[in-house]
Amino acid sequence: MRHELRATAADGTSIAWSRTGPTGEDNSTVVLVHGITESAGSFDPVTALLAESHDVITMDLRGHGESGTATRYDLEVMTGDVIAVIAAARVNAPHLIGHSLGGAVVSAVGGVADVASVVDIDQSLQLHGFKEMLSPAEPMLRDADQYRQVVDAMFDAMQGDLLPAAERERINAGRRADQDVILGIWDVILTQPVDEISQTVEMALAGYANKHTPYLALFGIDPGNGYGSWLSDRIEGAIIDVWTDHGHYPHLVEPQRFVDTVERFWSNI
Repeated sequence: MRHELRATAADGTSIAWSRTGPTGEDNSTVVLVHGITESAGSFDPVTALLAESHDVITMDLRGHGESGTATRYDLEVMTGDVIAVIAAARVNAPHLIGHSLGGAVVSAVGGVADVASVVDIDQSLQLHGFKEMLSPAEPMLRDADQYRQVVDAMFDAMQGDLLPAAERERINAGRRADQDVILGIWDVILTQPVDEISQTVEMALAGYANKHTPYLALFGIDPGNGYGSWLSDRIEGAIIDVWTDHGHYPHLVEPQRFVDTVERFWSNI
């Protein structure tokens, strides 16, 4: 998709964004945040459904899509990217939906900003588990000739069997897999010990202790036993929903079911 709007992050990075759907007091605003190597267009089927009755804001995180590159790609600055777009759009307390990396980002935004709710799609916040998976591939990720093989293989394995072939092709065609961006995002995972990674997560979620923020974590890949209680200890009232065997893109396997699920979640707030 082509964005017509730009916001400026605190460090000067240009963040591309778009707005679609009805606006006004009767139409709540939804901000969609994509996953690593992807862009706003990855949400297209969901965007179209939500825009029938909501003001929908889509955006490209720094180093993705049409947004600018930067020297930092950590969770803190990407949280700032979302906050900059919300400010540019002049909306109060939007609903946030994030997939994969975007799920971690909107979770962090929910801890520091005034939002109506947070929906995290298939992103466990127990990032130390991701370190165990990613660390063996670090040499290849740092090799300019091999890193793309690692990224492609990872997403191929995670997409699952239910994602339609057309969606698989559409997502893969839209990837912007810049090595510097990928390494910047995963730097904390690759370079920090487990206790420091956990501390980063705890700091990102600390703000939830001081307010009530409706939170839904929807998984297509089971996050494992105990994740629900771990999350609830940090975000009071957090809801876990697992769609068995739906892979990393449950919202694209069944877009209408996803939107219906989110609408019911919002109706109970």
